[in-house]
Amino acid sequence: MELAAGSFSEEQFREACAELLQPALAGADWQLLVETSGISIYRLLDQTGLYEYKVFGVLEDCSPTLLADVYMDLNYRKQWDQYVKELYEQECNGETVVYWEVKYPFPMSNRDYVYLRQRRDLDVEGRKIHVVLAQSTSVPQLGERSGVIRVKQYKQSLVIESDGKKGSKVFMYYFDNPGGQIPSWLINWAAKNGVPNFLKDMARACQNYLKKT
Repeated sequence: MELAAGSFSEEQFREACAELLQPALAGADWQLLVETSGISIYRLLDQTGLYEYKVFGVLEDCSPTLLADVYMDLNYRKQWDQYVKELYEQECNGETVVYWEVKYPFPMSNRDYVYLRQRRDLDVEGRKIHVVLAQSTSVPQLGERSGVIRVKQYKQSLVIESDGKKGSKVFMYYFDNPGGQIPSWLINWAAKNGVPNFLKDMARACQNYLKKT
């Protein structure tokens, strides 16, 4: 799951785009987990016993460019995402690497991530589509910390385009291996509530972002 220097390929961006244009849920045991507020979440149990997630939905009153800008603004995310303990970018070996520590409920240890991410704004047959890819990496400058569990397997895609009105049509793929013993109730809560709440919080953050700029 680790990504070497060189970032992401054109094919990876095109594959993410294809999911927004034509969701790929057939041919595998993707199960609809929840539908709420215009957001549908599917999950797939992989061979390691962990779940991969695909999220489809529409965020009204939030334009695609604004949504992509807000998602990429790490300093701003620290203001609106209550689960962020620490979040910043650092140059490592010629690559811009993100360090992210996530608050977990007591008595569990916080998790942290070290990952690469890249955004591209694509034109697909006249449709403007924003794509952000992220994947875990490992650099000696950002070693593991005492009392925090490092998430070594993490992968996320976010694809955004206009919903034809003034909102955004969104596709998100998400996988991570949080390590340690995570209660099944917390995993289910995070999937059913955490993801929709995150998208709602991000949509709300878009409106506040307009006010601050």
